Amino acid sequence: MKPLGVGTKTKQEALESLQNMTHDLKPISIEEYQQRIKKAQRYMQDNDIAALYLNAGTNLKYFTGMQWYASERMVGAILPAKGDVQFIAPYFEIGTLLDYQVVEGPIHGWQEEQSPYQLFLNVLEQHGIGSDAKVAIDESAAFFIFDGIRNLAPSLKLINGKEVTAHCRMHKSENELKLIQRAMDMTVEVHKATASMLHEGITTTEVEAFINEAHKKVGAPSGNYFVIVLFGKASSFPHGVKDPQTLKEGDVVLIDTGCKVHDYLSDITRTFVFGEVTERQRTMWQHEKNAQAAAFEAAQIGNTCGDVDKAARDYLTSVDLGPDYQTPGCPHRTGHGIGLDIHEWPYLVKNNPQLLAPGMCFSNEPMLVIPDEFGIRLEDHFYMTENGPKWFTEPSHSIDDPFGLEK
Repeated sequence: MKPLGVGTKTKQEALESLQNMTHDLKPISIEEYQQRIKKAQRYMQDNDIAALYLNAGTNLKYFTGMQWYASERMVGAILPAKGDVQFIAPYFEIGTLLDYQVVEGPIHGWQEEQSPYQLFLNVLEQHGIGSDAKVAIDESAAFFIFDGIRNLAPSLKLINGKEVTAHCRMHKSENELKLIQRAMDMTVEVHKATASMLHEGITTTEVEAFINEAHKKVGAPSGNYFVIVLFGKASSFPHGVKDPQTLKEGDVVLIDTGCKVHDYLSDITRTFVFGEVTERQRTMWQHEKNAQAAAFEAAQIGNTCGDVDKAARDYLTSVDLGPDYQTPGCPHRTGHGIGLDIHEWPYLVKNNPQLLAPGMCFSNEPMLVIPDEFGIRLEDHFYMTENGPKWFTEPSHSIDDPFGLEK
């Protein structure tokens, strides 16, 4: 007997079971962007950081609301410890950037033959920031930006902007949690629909295409943010293999996918068997679930990120998997943060001393890799409250009822 909910519908029936889940959501408000800026500035003032450069990408989006892509041209913003945000961009992009601007502030333009790094330094000087000040550079900025500034102003104390950005971003607000929650809810429904339309002979490419359409159906305009579909032995490669596979009776099926809702992300993995479950598959699936539960129980206020990873790894060692990162066992960290980026701070990894605190969000996925056989990854996310961890999504119920349909 196949696990419940697997291979019970046609593709069309599965799609028709889904509906838009986003009608009542609200994006991040201008007031929240302004609160984020104030929080960053308080931290900068307390730590003698004169300014923070935010490069095009998620840090620029997080603090200013401006959606722009990183490229070979310097586009970003300077957030001084005191005063208004100052944007920097090529002159020819200013008109377009004004359309994307949420937090107001002057846009300082540079012509193609001019140095954007000199313009950066000029803006600092205009705001009373001296040539020996401590300036944080967005950790996601390309090296050429850091190098361009350093060559023109070697006396500036350039530091990793992560000190400021991570301090702010890893503690999620109530509205951020709501957006992540809905994105997760949407992807769970997509997982259920996908499992229901599987049939022998279907390819991973066909399943990926269905998941993309299913995410659009539940309200993600761009469909998937990412998708990994693996069958059989390919499931033992955490991030996939080069060639598509075709589903066979008895295959382990691993599906890892997520979408974006008002720029916030989901990321959920389900693993089950297509057809009769072997004792080996059942045993390893349950070890994965138990390791995930051990990590969740260790996620208590006062514990560290490293403690959470250790709890999962200690369980696996107790059943002769591992030890540490060896396989058969879990070859990667137990989890990552999530928000505007699919992987962001903090990380549930061995020896990470970061203390758990309310508002932090984590994946919980101590994947088991059984080389040359299969892999099992059960991935759900939780967030920290004053009273401990809370799941965004309920973990997979059992290998016979992966979506808890009977429950």
